Amino acid sequence: MQQPHLSGTGSTTDGTASAASAPAPRPASGAARVLVVDDDATVAEVVAGYLGRAGYLVDRAGDGPTALRRAAAHWPDLVVLDLMLPGMDGLEACRRLRARAAVPVVMLTARGDEEDRILGLEVGADDYVTKPFSPRELVLRVQSVLRRARPAVAAGPLAAAGLTVDPAARRATKNGTELALTLREFDLLVFFLRHPGRAYTREDLMREVWGWDFGDLSTVTVHIRRLRGKTEDDPARPRLIQTVWGVGYRFDPSGRDAEG
Repeated sequence: MQQPHLSGTGSTTDGTASAASAPAPRPASGAARVLVVDDDATVAEVVAGYLGRAGYLVDRAGDGPTALRRAAAHWPDLVVLDLMLPGMDGLEACRRLRARAAVPVVMLTARGDEEDRILGLEVGADDYVTKPFSPRELVLRVQSVLRRARPAVAAGPLAAAGLTVDPAARRATKNGTELALTLREFDLLVFFLRHPGRAYTREDLMREVWGWDFGDLSTVTVHIRRLRGKTEDDPARPRLIQTVWGVGYRFDPSGRDAEG
């Protein structure tokens, strides 16, 4: 398995996090808990070390079943999950975690194929990092995902076209029925409800919803497709989240028929 760009790591045998090159400071009370799942002990140790020094509580697991047990014992605020795991792969582990609760997931993959990245996003991953990677970049990605997972401050409920979202409670419903949305799906829906009738490019959405000025735009495409599947009466003919050909996407609360 490919390694992250770092050297000088130590080793552990009990599955707990250790620093990559120096002891991590004791996390402050109330620190977010991150579960790192990777069968490569060196990769897991490096990632856990950087996250620990960034102030996170870190648990570790080397395979899918162990990750599910660790998550059940101490539910994490975020999971860093390798795609290629022995036995139960990362996709299945992600499905099972997401079936229990909407925990944010950052997926690690040694593969660079777009199909593999899309598979991770399709099962509910909120972000992905391709190996070899910079551990510092991974920490920034984790911080970004967790920041957007926190309840919004002074953000009132929004409603349109039978959809209602409460940003503070991170809750969304359609015609009174609660929607099971991932972190990014929820953020996309909130953004659309706040900006109806305006067309946005995928670059716009990447910047405004993900908070990035760069990234794989297929991420936006996959999340739009997933969000349509949960909010449209007929996802094959979307009326709310419409495709604006040559531009991007527009939320139309009137639900006028449009080719999507």
